[in-house]
Amino acid sequence: MINFDALRAARTKTTPFTYIVGEGVVTSEEASDVRRDYPDIKKTGYLPLSKLTVAGRFADLITDLQSAELADILSDKLNLELRDKPRMITVRKISKLGDGRIHSDSVSKICTMLIYLNDNWNDNAGGAIRVLNGEHDMDDFAEEVSPLSGNAFAFARSDTSWHGHPPFAGERYVIQVTFLINQAALDRKEKNGSMQLFLKKLNPFEGKRKS
Repeated sequence: MINFDALRAARTKTTPFTYIVGEGVVTSEEASDVRRDYPDIKKTGYLPLSKLTVAGRFADLITDLQSAELADILSDKLNLELRDKPRMITVRKISKLGDGRIHSDSVSKICTMLIYLNDNWNDNAGGAIRVLNGEHDMDDFAEEVSPLSGNAFAFARSDTSWHGHPPFAGERYVIQVTFLINQAALDRKEKNGSMQLFLKKLNPFEGKRKS
């Protein structure tokens, strides 16, 4: 499903950190099919793929996100070696106002790619991710990526890879692929994600700690 040539065509940018923005990575029709077959998510936040039902066109997209070709492309575009690294896929459907705060990602992450699947979007209403010039000001950004169908944002994690988005509450379809430093880091994050999901089932105000 993924148009890998669209990712290959994305220009690598190195300021304020190393990242790419892909357009047309999936078509609007394909994104609609994925949303139709999306897991029935009722909770906010990113949920681990291992805890979700994977079927239909959603499953087709996941297959591409797990492919060796994606690791090849991101390795080349971001000047990383991801081909032998474990990856974690997490899925979001619903955002809350507290999501998207400025962060640079934990040191156990090497690279993250976000692929967006929303039919339309008003960036002025929040929810569009920003490549930030620093850690203090959401409005001091180098680039903003709308979460529209087919847009993808991938970056190499560093001490300066500050990113986030203005507050938004509601449906916001996005799938996140994260390459991690080793299997132990993946196991830990999968365990933490499962625990947070369990806590959310008990109490929707619990389980909000970042991992």
